[in-house]
Amino acid sequence: MKVIKGCDVVYGFSFDMEEKYRVSPGEEFLVETNDCFYQQIQNEDELIENLDHGAFNPATGPIYVEGARAGDVLKVKIKKIEVDSKGCSLTIPDAGFLPDRVSQALTKIIEIKDDFAIFSDDIKIPIRPMIGVIGVATRKEDGLIATDTPFRHGGNMDTTDITQGTTLYLPVAVDGAMLALGDLHAVMGDGEVCVTGLEIPGKVTLEIEIIKNKKIAWPILESKDSIQVIASDPNLEKASRLALLEMIRILEKSKSLSFEEAYILSSLAVDMKISQLVNPNKTARAAISKDIIDTKTLFEKL
Repeated sequence: MKVIKGCDVVYGFSFDMEEKYRVSPGEEFLVETNDCFYQQIQNEDELIENLDHGAFNPATGPIYVEGARAGDVLKVKIKKIEVDSKGCSLTIPDAGFLPDRVSQALTKIIEIKDDFAIFSDDIKIPIRPMIGVIGVATRKEDGLIATDTPFRHGGNMDTTDITQGTTLYLPVAVDGAMLALGDLHAVMGDGEVCVTGLEIPGKVTLEIEIIKNKKIAWPILESKDSIQVIASDPNLEKASRLALLEMIRILEKSKSLSFEEAYILSSLAVDMKISQLVNPNKTARAAISKDIIDTKTLFEKL
């Protein structure tokens, strides 16, 4: 199996990214990922103010996908996520969803044992490894977008459902797509309210397919039970609106509904969810059951 090394990283997604690796559709490959601090934190004496901030949010890649062309959709199957035996979580003064309440930096090292994060002797959290940063090259008009920021290309979406066994669909803006990923979390709550999940290095096994000549406005996630549109904006309300509007467009196209019918259906069957509240762009998602629409139906009519 091809291994994409964790020493090859980028700190931004752009339309002119240069490939470091190349894979073919249908090929399984393994990606080594760094934690969001590039493993600078190894003990609880290391605080955020003493770290090299220029090394934050490395994404492994870029990976050129053979046959991917602008105007296609990249189908990314997340086959397996493996995480290290310990990670870290931090508070950061003047950051997070409650910045005015954080008076000091705190670092907590959290070990993983038997698939539980050991927060304390009496608090053990089942792990659910997820990918924080995953994206492709941006559109030319969007320029360079740092890896800490999510947008139409994906990026730092910090969405808990981007996990093992799910499939992520990303809009291809340039030939080769230029996939990159990192920032795994062993576990994270929706919102990521203090800025960090359980930040941890790891390995991700992926398989790529290409859906030709189909355009999506935002990343789409397929889980076992649902289809989710993921949208990001500096304003959380606008991010939610963008996700909902794209979901309505999908319902109109795939089910031959009027806007009004799709809007009513959304009020009955779409769950609006918060992914994260703390990045430069906030991220929301609109989710609908696969009992109503599946990806085969979705892409047939888009």
